[in-house]
Amino acid sequence: MPVKGFPSPTTVATRLVWPMAALILLVLLLAGSVVWWMTRTLDQAAMQDERARVALALNDLRQHALENIRSYATTLSSDKMGRHPVDPVGTAAILTSEGKGPSRQWAIFLLNTDDSVLFGSVGGEVAGQPQFDGRRRIFDAVIRDVRQKEASDPHLHTGKSGMIGATRIVHDGWSAYVAAATTISSDSPHIVVGASELDARALSEIAGPLGLQELHLSTNSNIRHSGAVAIDDATDRGPAFLVWQSSLPSALVNDQALTAIAAIALLTVAFAAGILLHVRGQLIELSRRQEQVQRLAAHDSLSGLPNRLLFGMRLDQELARIKRSDEGLAVMFLDLDRFKDVNDTYGHEAGDMLIRIVARRLSNLLRGADTLARFGGDEFAIIQTDVKDPRDAEALARRILDALTMPCEVPGGSVTIGVSIGVALSPRNGTDRETLMRLADTALYQAKNGGRNRYSFFERQMDEALRLRKVVEDDLRAAILADELQLHYQPQYKANGEEIVGVEALVRWPHPQHGWISPQQFIAIAEERGLIIPLGEWVLRKACEDAKRWPGLRIAVNVSPIQFRQRDFVSSVMNIIEEADIDPTRVELEVTEGVVMDDADAAEEAMMELRARGVRLALDDFGTGYSSLIYLRRFAFDKIKIDRSFLESMETTGESAILVHSVVHLGRALGLTVTAEGVETSEQHRFLQALGCHELQGYLFSKPVPAHEIDKMLGIAPDESRSGAVA
Repeated sequence: MPVKGFPSPTTVATRLVWPMAALILLVLLLAGSVVWWMTRTLDQAAMQDERARVALALNDLRQHALENIRSYATTLSSDKMGRHPVDPVGTAAILTSEGKGPSRQWAIFLLNTDDSVLFGSVGGEVAGQPQFDGRRRIFDAVIRDVRQKEASDPHLHTGKSGMIGATRIVHDGWSAYVAAATTISSDSPHIVVGASELDARALSEIAGPLGLQELHLSTNSNIRHSGAVAIDDATDRGPAFLVWQSSLPSALVNDQALTAIAAIALLTVAFAAGILLHVRGQLIELSRRQEQVQRLAAHDSLSGLPNRLLFGMRLDQELARIKRSDEGLAVMFLDLDRFKDVNDTYGHEAGDMLIRIVARRLSNLLRGADTLARFGGDEFAIIQTDVKDPRDAEALARRILDALTMPCEVPGGSVTIGVSIGVALSPRNGTDRETLMRLADTALYQAKNGGRNRYSFFERQMDEALRLRKVVEDDLRAAILADELQLHYQPQYKANGEEIVGVEALVRWPHPQHGWISPQQFIAIAEERGLIIPLGEWVLRKACEDAKRWPGLRIAVNVSPIQFRQRDFVSSVMNIIEEADIDPTRVELEVTEGVVMDDADAAEEAMMELRARGVRLALDDFGTGYSSLIYLRRFAFDKIKIDRSFLESMETTGESAILVHSVVHLGRALGLTVTAEGVETSEQHRFLQALGCHELQGYLFSKPVPAHEIDKMLGIAPDESRSGAVA
């Protein structure tokens, strides 16, 4: 199946065939034209050469005939001629025997000055005037030639060297070569004429030395592949030609060329066919890969579900469809609860298996016209079609909650998760893709903040909250740059609750319009919008500056996992400490499991470098994650902090007290400092002190307070706090 926008391999191959065939034909025509021109040129040259040689042979024939007649005339011009007339028969026989080459005098006549016959011979027999008159047409031309030459100069015949002669080849139904010559006489000379038939023997004697084939006489010179030379024509019978079958180079060349061209054509066609087959195969493979690439580009590789790109395309299609009907649809954004905990506890293989299980369960809940997509991580999305009432979407959301809270079997054990769902309806909440996806995301955010494992439909006040988040984001950026944030510090006491050993820095934001904004709210925004890096650096820098006037106290600063993943995190921390000019051992960075979950190797390397430079590390919220013990064993922490949730339930739940007891003894066994957070009652204080907990922190001792309140607790005078003290 061809990919949309990409022609099929057959179409592409067909498109290639015609241009390639035209190119091959053009090349063959060009090659044929060149061969034709070359052979034509060779043929013309060969024909001219043959004609020249035949013409030369005919000229030799005439000259031989003329020499024979002159020899006869010389004999008749002897002194004896006047007193002893020569017998014509005997004379003809003598002259015939003296002829040169192919000249055989078939008919010889001695003519008087009035062109009457004195004596003659035809075929060796005595001949007279009647025989001459019967052949006069072939003799007229040479007689006329001789008489004209004689008339032009009467003295030409004087002496042997002045003998006048002429020769022609004539055709009068039959062809002959004719010659005439005058005798030497003081009076008007006699004329001797002779004729020899241009018969097959004579022609063969001409053709043999020249290598000519089928030499013959013809009145037609336009014979295919023939050479032709016109012979002298003194009659009115029409022209005659000496014709032969030419041995033209084109015959051989054409045969060889045609064979070569045919072979080349076959090879070219075979080569072209091979190329086309190869190209078609490559195109099929390319098309297959194109389909695969497009599928990969539009589908999630782990679950096989459509991804965000394809989800958006299908949502556009569904929105366009429902515009023409009274139907509605619901867009649902899903976020799995506790997925990261499963991934961290059982490994990525278990996490991948869980994603596939969730995808299968969700698919079983949907109809064929609905769309299920995975955006990545633990995020899914659904397009529910044919929604006529919000209760249709609510019913599906409830089925999803029920399906995903059922236990899932993964490698390593059975896990239970939950899901938060945000729902936006069309056309109720919006009619375009961007709006619906944004509103569904807003509803999802509300569902997660409302306690997770629940669904939430978009409402207008949520949009207001979203706009407020945008305002908070912009104002937070400005507040960091303008130094408008504040730090409050919560003291950390020894177990007796009387001596402060350190403080934890907690950022506060007094917004000029909205008042005090909760850290849980703006820190989450800072992490989402990329502001956590400058915010974290501001907090550490401010805490180090304040710590300079509290010698002997440790300063604890919380670090976001996003900060810890920065390549220059260690150098950034050390630069701030060096700028503040305080002892690195007084700085304690509090991290959660999230710091080491994504890239444990990189986290371990950074933590080792920080500890090597004297910075202390504390594992915050210990016991709330699945992997705390694993991280505690692998990473070199200096302190663990018991999460406040254990203390809150300790008085009502015996298990919590047991867990706290175990954590304290574990920390002491590993040589770690153990700090309990959220100490709010004297009973909690006494219990923790009895267990051997090293440090305590909570509202029982002090809430987070501004820096000047810490000054008072430490007994630092106002002027001393302003001047500062170098630790």
